[in-house]
Amino acid sequence: MKVAFFSAQRYEEEIFRSVQQQSQVEFDFIEARLTEKTVQLAKGYRAICVFVNDILNEKVLTELHATGVRFIALRCAGFNNVHLPTAKKLDLRIVRVPEYSPYAVAEHAVALLLTLNRKTHRAFGRIRDLNFSLEGLVGFDLYQKTVGVIGTGKIGRVFVNIMKGFGCKILVYDIKTDAEIEKVATYVSLDDLLKQSDVISLHCPLNDNTRHMLDTQAFYSMKKNAIVINTGRGALINTRALIEALKAHKIAGACLDVYEEEEGIFFTDQSNEGITDDILARLTTFPNVILTSHQAFLTQEALQNIADVTTANLVCLLETDHCENEV
Repeated sequence: MKVAFFSAQRYEEEIFRSVQQQSQVEFDFIEARLTEKTVQLAKGYRAICVFVNDILNEKVLTELHATGVRFIALRCAGFNNVHLPTAKKLDLRIVRVPEYSPYAVAEHAVALLLTLNRKTHRAFGRIRDLNFSLEGLVGFDLYQKTVGVIGTGKIGRVFVNIMKGFGCKILVYDIKTDAEIEKVATYVSLDDLLKQSDVISLHCPLNDNTRHMLDTQAFYSMKKNAIVINTGRGALINTRALIEALKAHKIAGACLDVYEEEEGIFFTDQSNEGITDDILARLTTFPNVILTSHQAFLTQEALQNIADVTTANLVCLLETDHCENEV
């Protein structure tokens, strides 16, 4: 089966090419994102493979179906970019990679936190300019600080265990409790978590209940020394509210690997064009904001798992009526 592989990146191609040699799946790598303008590139393919910032709205799904596409393989865990009612109506079968490396994402969240707290990014720049001053580089010990974790799924659990290793007190919030987590952390209400935590990390899916869960009210209920981390989905945070909180010094800083309007910006080189998104441009001006381009998942182990599971999912769709990773 030939598969149109949208939003192809060079770091993915080598791994997916090696995996396809062991199956009847053949990927045709397309650099362009899947959008209403590029959907015709899927013509002649029975299946497509897409990532988090590809667009699968009602119009795109309808066009895909008209071109002959019947299978959609998401090489990611989330599927909030898919208009599921339309997919169901058109009988488009959709599979995903429910997990690829919770360690990769959790470890990146910790890396962002340590970088912002200890200001190693600023120190690195200074040393290259032969500036060995320590002014403005004061951080704080994580030991005995209170860390709030929103979402205790697989990534959240890994993050909890890492921060426990730092000697932190852990508060967690989720609609479901986990007996293993209760051994090392305390479940509290979201309001209590926001009020008591020195560090707040988001590890929950994006849905109607979690969209903009960190809004103006949430930021203003936090400690002024609080650092917010988001390696989940950008729209978990109301970015305008975050900017206002940063401007008013209501929180100490933010570590962001995702942005709610990242579509069409992240995973691309904008260095010769500049940023036309004024909100994102404003975020980049804060010295107490660390921003990476949705790279928390990006480890060799995670990429290998994504390639293995995505390919297996497509084989399963081709050969059976049921796939355990079907949405």
